[in-house]
Amino acid sequence: MATTKAPPPTASRRWAALLFIGLAQLMIILDGTVVNIALPSIQRDLQISDGDRQWIITAYTLAFGSLLLLGGRIADYTGRKRVFLIALLGFAGASALGGAASDFELLLAARALQGGFGALLGPSALSLLTVTFSEPKERAKAFGIWGAIAAAGGAIGLLAGGALTDYLDWRWCLYINIPIAAVAAVGGFAILTESRRPGRARFDVPGVLAVTGGLVAIVYGTSRAESDGWDSAKVIGLLAAGAALLAVFALIESRVAQPLLPLRVVAHRTRGGAYLAVGMAVIGMFGAFLFLTYFMQVVKGYSPIRTGVGFLPMTTAVLVSAGGLTTRMLPRVPPRALIVPGMLISACGMLWTLTLDPGTSYASGVLVAQLLLGFGAGMIMPVALNYATHGVEQGDSGIASASVNTAQQIGGSIGIALLNTIATSATADYLATHARHGISPDVAKRALVEGFGAAGAWSAGIMIVGALIVGILMNTPRPEHQPVAEDGTVADDQPVPEDAGAPDLSAGTPAHSV
Repeated sequence: MATTKAPPPTASRRWAALLFIGLAQLMIILDGTVVNIALPSIQRDLQISDGDRQWIITAYTLAFGSLLLLGGRIADYTGRKRVFLIALLGFAGASALGGAASDFELLLAARALQGGFGALLGPSALSLLTVTFSEPKERAKAFGIWGAIAAAGGAIGLLAGGALTDYLDWRWCLYINIPIAAVAAVGGFAILTESRRPGRARFDVPGVLAVTGGLVAIVYGTSRAESDGWDSAKVIGLLAAGAALLAVFALIESRVAQPLLPLRVVAHRTRGGAYLAVGMAVIGMFGAFLFLTYFMQVVKGYSPIRTGVGFLPMTTAVLVSAGGLTTRMLPRVPPRALIVPGMLISACGMLWTLTLDPGTSYASGVLVAQLLLGFGAGMIMPVALNYATHGVEQGDSGIASASVNTAQQIGGSIGIALLNTIATSATADYLATHARHGISPDVAKRALVEGFGAAGAWSAGIMIVGALIVGILMNTPRPEHQPVAEDGTVADDQPVPEDAGAPDLSAGTPAHSV
């Protein structure tokens, strides 16, 4: 079904629109990294336990990820510009609430609200971008700028988080969203053109409840394993209930007239492989940000701003890998030829954390791990994002965009909960064995590093398994072997042409399942 279109905006208005859409994307990216740097300060200020600290991140990513599919559908049917503006204002309000939080519970609620409004903002922003730029060369340039914003936003967030925490207060890591959202909302209201999918929207409420309940149960069950043990009835019950609810969600989606997530979107082998690659990759990235932040600040004694600067090599490695090797190879090789090696290189980065100890220098420890992780991520993410929305109908652009964001956020939520549980358990076991007569500062630091190494090993194992699955599942051939239909369009299960720069969602190619 086609999308209702207004007259095409002029070139100047299109690039002005990209400015304000990009600001919204920058805010989302900033929020993912700026809080990580401030996390040790937040934990000390609000007296949060090691087991609960991950919820400051997970509350945001879980709400974001579990509601993204609904956010994509709301944007498609309600109006992408309208949803974009409402989400900006809501995100700013939730950020203000979080910045003013006086206890852990209020901060948790604010972070969940941020995630909920982010679930509206992310799909509406990406959908506005896809319908604003339809000419291939302009689209290539627009998506190139979009990717640069994502990469630069991570670096800006790391530096801003360190500077704001050092020179002002951790609360400004949340307050900073307010002026960004205000500028994006005012500019978006004046410049953006409304678009929506025609027809009356009937939202899949049972599907929303099933998928949200299932994901919350799995993430909460994983986090409870740290205190209750993996064999406890509560943990097993939560994980089983989560799996059952997700199975119910799949059944609902196969039977309702207007599903929250049409199974044809994820059942396609290329798109499904792309979603899996994104989800697996962020486990390593989120784990690295969490544990390397604590290693630098708690074990090595770095200040927040020095920690932010210490993360810049990872961002540089992503830019070099994505902008150099990956963009040149993407039009010439099958996607798995880049994604699988990228996941294995990232896994090596996480395995390198096993070499860390309290006396390890930055250059021989953290730097090596970051470079490997960054270079691997630069091979994974551009390829996976390029293929994640390939071949869908334009009316499904919001839900396809939401699906890849869902994979990223849910992968991060489950990964953080799982890895934090593994790390804290390994730390507790080390202390039980080595601190029977008291915990000295040196033993405490060694215990933390032991936990980080255990989590890194698990993260590496997950990414290696993911690489094997993607290698088997994502069987798309290289572009020069793509079959071309009589009308000159590329078949749905093939890569996009070299000059497209990103999937051409405006082409209206029928989606199908393989």
